[in-house]
Amino acid sequence: MSHNLTDAHRQFIKYLVDSGRSQSTVLAYGKDVEQIIEFIAPKGKQAIDELLPGDVEEFKKSLQDKRYTSKSIARKLNSVKAFFRYLIAENMATSNPAETVIHPKIAIDPPKFLSKTEYRALRDASRGDTRMFAIIELLLQTGMRISELAELRMEDIDFDRNTLFIRPQASRESRKVPLNKSAKTALQSYLQIRPKATEIIVFLTKSCRQFLVRNIRSAIDRYFRIAGIREAKVNDLRHTFIIEQLKAGTPLVYVSQLVGHKRITTTEKYLRLIEGVHTQTQVQIEEL
Repeated sequence: MSHNLTDAHRQFIKYLVDSGRSQSTVLAYGKDVEQIIEFIAPKGKQAIDELLPGDVEEFKKSLQDKRYTSKSIARKLNSVKAFFRYLIAENMATSNPAETVIHPKIAIDPPKFLSKTEYRALRDASRGDTRMFAIIELLLQTGMRISELAELRMEDIDFDRNTLFIRPQASRESRKVPLNKSAKTALQSYLQIRPKATEIIVFLTKSCRQFLVRNIRSAIDRYFRIAGIREAKVNDLRHTFIIEQLKAGTPLVYVSQLVGHKRITTTEKYLRLIEGVHTQTQVQIEEL
């Protein structure tokens, strides 16, 4: 018996939700799988076993033609692979048509971070917006991911011990991070004006709904522009935290644990970046 792709898609979404995946993860996987289902629909393909490796290859090429980034294409292919792994586990499919499709090469740029001037400018620009200032402070002072911040719950805050509990996401483990005075004060100020709601998520919209990742990202981008910081991304706040911790002499292993890196080698890359900055600074001094 061949199952319908649309029905399987709905079951997959339910599985992700029941597994405790974050809302942003569920949304991303759901949209990616929906996109390939819509792509093959004009071919009259609606059943799971009708989706073939050649269809996935054509889907990949169509994304490239539409100038999607290599990173976005790789993510969508991973979503399709995850979808079919679920179907195979549920005995709804016997093979994974995306398994043999080669991902586009992704150019990995070194992590960017804010200079001291940019750091101060961003904080000053957002200071008049209590909610956004708290968000920016948490990202800068804890190194947490934006998806982790969006899923932060009221019960995860421990002001007595000055810690935040970061919930597990996908293959990432839970962890606790310290809440320094600056981040604590900013968070407490936000909670004083937070909409009165039964919603357990910390950061809400004015209509008492969860402040979603994409909207948080847009809001931070706006403050980058106000602060005059060019070509900056939200992840640069996390990079900045890591860089500043390592520059301050915080042990590499501890920094790796704080930010939830799976491998210590990921954190080590930032050490090489710091060495590069020191070298560049020394060259500038000698030239003077």
